[in-house]
Amino acid sequence: MAFDIEMIKAVYARFPERIAAARKAVGRPLTLTEKILYAHLSEGPASQAYSRGASYVDFQPDRVAMQDATAQMALLQFMQAGRDQVAVPSTVHCDHLIQAEVGAVKDLTKAKDKNKEVYDFLASVSNKYGIGFWKPGAGIIHQVVLENYAFPGGMMIGTDSHTPNAGGLGMIAIGVGGADACDVMAGLAWELKFPKLIGVKLTGKMSGWTSAKDVILKVAGILTVKGGTGAIVEYFGDGARSLSATGKGTICNMGAEIGATTSIFGYDQKSAAYFQGTGRADVAALADSIAEHLTGDEEVYANPGMYFDQVIEINLSELEPHVNGPFTPDLA
Repeated sequence: MAFDIEMIKAVYARFPERIAAARKAVGRPLTLTEKILYAHLSEGPASQAYSRGASYVDFQPDRVAMQDATAQMALLQFMQAGRDQVAVPSTVHCDHLIQAEVGAVKDLTKAKDKNKEVYDFLASVSNKYGIGFWKPGAGIIHQVVLENYAFPGGMMIGTDSHTPNAGGLGMIAIGVGGADACDVMAGLAWELKFPKLIGVKLTGKMSGWTSAKDVILKVAGILTVKGGTGAIVEYFGDGARSLSATGKGTICNMGAEIGATTSIFGYDQKSAAYFQGTGRADVAALADSIAEHLTGDEEVYANPGMYFDQVIEINLSELEPHVNGPFTPDLA
């Protein structure tokens, strides 16, 4: 089930109107996070401003991704919904039930044998309801999503804690439970408490042995394992634009370790290069046509303290390689 270019066109078609309505409702410039959230309100164009950390809001995600362990219950529930097809593009990825013990070939063979009943069930349900099915050995869910389905400005939920990996390509991608996935696949709105916003301004450029994981380990050291709870972390600045798309994905992926709802970077030239490199030049062309909406407003990044609940500044030129012990993502 290839990425849905028509769905992306439909999302982008409504962006200008919805962001204009949100700017009017909120009465100030918008962060990238706010643009995407307000563009995905199930009510349509915003008629009011929502309170961060207080308002419960109904959203309309663009797609759903499920891993094999959690997809079982989600699909059992969905089968009771009475629908012939899923309401939004959805995929199942058989990666979590494969245990790394001996080597890729033997481990995969063992998993296929041990979990045959599960795989057969997931495959048949996916086939019946128009769900994309990634069989055992086809890849890790969040990497498959990054390479095939993530797109800037989109909103996605996934039954995997590292769904936020797609934030590296400018997508609000949130890990959820199976019941939430079932609701969205059935065409219902998805409820979320409007998140607080943490801005991370990146300056300078990485050098030497420093890599993208050192950025999130630095952030984790500042925020601790609970510091991101109830918040979306938005990265911006010249330093953010210097990072590769996969490096950004790594940073967003590990945002789960600080309890963040999700993390996100804006669309830029590195994103465009990644789309072209993964055979999705048409996605880059569409994103280029609304690029102004796929990053925060200039005023926000000029005075981040006025628009974010908390601001962290990291100079990548001064950042050093970090080493972590087990079970301590915030102790580097």
